[in-house]
Amino acid sequence: MTRREFLNLATVSCTSATAMVTPRRPNILLILADDLGFSDIGCYGSEIETPNLDRLARRGVRFTQFYNTARCCPTRASLLTGLYPHQAGVGHMVNTGRPDYPGYRGDLSPRCVTIAEVLRSAGYRTFMCGKWHVTPVSESKHNWPLQRGFQRFYGTIHGAGSYYDPVSLTEGNEPAKPDRSEYYYTDALAERAVQYIREMAGKTEPFFLYLAFTAPHWPLHARETDVARYLGLYKQGWDALRQERYRRMVELGIIERRWQLAPRDPRAPAWDEAPHKEWQVRRMAVYAAMVHAMDRAIGRVLEALERSGAYEDTLIMFLSDNGGCAEELGPKAQGLHIPRLTRDGRPVRVGNLPEVMPGPEDTYQSYGLAWANLSNTPFRLYKHWVHEGGIATPFIAHWPRRIRRAGVVIHHAAHIIDLMPTCLDAAGAKYPSERQGTPVLPLEGVSLLPLITGEAALDERTLYWEHEGNRAVRQGRWKLVSRHPGTWELYDMEADRTETNDVAAQHPDRVREMAALYEKWAARCGVEPWEKVRPPK
Repeated sequence: MTRREFLNLATVSCTSATAMVTPRRPNILLILADDLGFSDIGCYGSEIETPNLDRLARRGVRFTQFYNTARCCPTRASLLTGLYPHQAGVGHMVNTGRPDYPGYRGDLSPRCVTIAEVLRSAGYRTFMCGKWHVTPVSESKHNWPLQRGFQRFYGTIHGAGSYYDPVSLTEGNEPAKPDRSEYYYTDALAERAVQYIREMAGKTEPFFLYLAFTAPHWPLHARETDVARYLGLYKQGWDALRQERYRRMVELGIIERRWQLAPRDPRAPAWDEAPHKEWQVRRMAVYAAMVHAMDRAIGRVLEALERSGAYEDTLIMFLSDNGGCAEELGPKAQGLHIPRLTRDGRPVRVGNLPEVMPGPEDTYQSYGLAWANLSNTPFRLYKHWVHEGGIATPFIAHWPRRIRRAGVVIHHAAHIIDLMPTCLDAAGAKYPSERQGTPVLPLEGVSLLPLITGEAALDERTLYWEHEGNRAVRQGRWKLVSRHPGTWELYDMEADRTETNDVAAQHPDRVREMAALYEKWAARCGVEPWEKVRPPK
């Protein structure tokens, strides 16, 4: 699909079926995907059908250099607070918390405040559906959604689990169970979001809805009707599809032609030499079906907004928590997220076993490194790492009443710490100096509304990352990055965003200057050496 064809696709009518009193301030719908790669949706070059996200992109704006923090827990902490993850207490994962290190306690810090807390105090109704994952699953509920500003919650506290029987499923503060035999978590989240939107129809208060899907995070679970539409497509393999995505991304203006496609990960075989092709095709087909199902669920939420009359004055934002996930699940994998039995009593077959075709409720697999390499086209590496494949996310912003430049592609670098100030700016809400008597840290991000609406440009600034010892600094066209335990690499993002030509040796002074900036940031934000805080195996 060419860029011209994308922009000329027919738009869907936004006429309201029922009137709703337009709030003085916009509603805000923040949608987060889980483990979705940079090029996994249609308007960013994918072969996966995502008509509803594509529609948002046609009427809104797309960012090409928007960044998350490379992992689920840290990204969610930053999204909710407008701080770097270590400042919010979640520098690593909630199940590996180190209470002796404030940046790695694995639990939202009392020195941060959430978007929901601020917007609720400003008169918004606050709702959440989906994955929380910023506090451990325990008897203590001090950092659960209802204790962190949300008035209604339906979702999971834990970070992964079966789509047919999700672990830690919760409604409000109480445990919940799947309510039907054909239960599928992605659909259930959309249904609850639709319910919340309908409840707000006709009310004068604006609402904030945080819709955090687990899709397409493993396990590979999807309905067979959705899987079937993709089985033929993936028979051509990851090598051909990476080339196809790259070409479409150039045509769409998402990447520049002068950036070469990063080479296939050397750990992945050429498709022609890959064993178990039927199983490999099935893995990616199920993954694509999960993305497709998520897009369909988003469509149901958009339809509810239209019917309520809220669509035109709702700021909608969509992004992913990290890049594609290369994690392989072995047959001995264990954890709270893996059920022993299905709901009807069958043993769950765990692990990436080629003799087991993923998708049904009694399987538990991931799609693996080679397909994650496709998801992150044209970049290197994956979730966990802070090279572009780990931290680059699609980001769509849609607000018909304010965005006048439909379909514009924005190349300014932005970060997930910017979502809190963007929401507060749109709502006219003030960031507090304290929470329940405890001083809170000042915001790290900036509002993106001037960029989103086209009203003004933003100054360049320096952005930072650290996860599991992987480090990065982005300053204008330059990115300094290190894959733990390696040395610093330097890339010119204007000439080489796919990070294929390390120019550190040619610019030693710049490397030293940017490394010094990183060390100052790390000291200020509570970043510790990975060897010091690494959880025991």
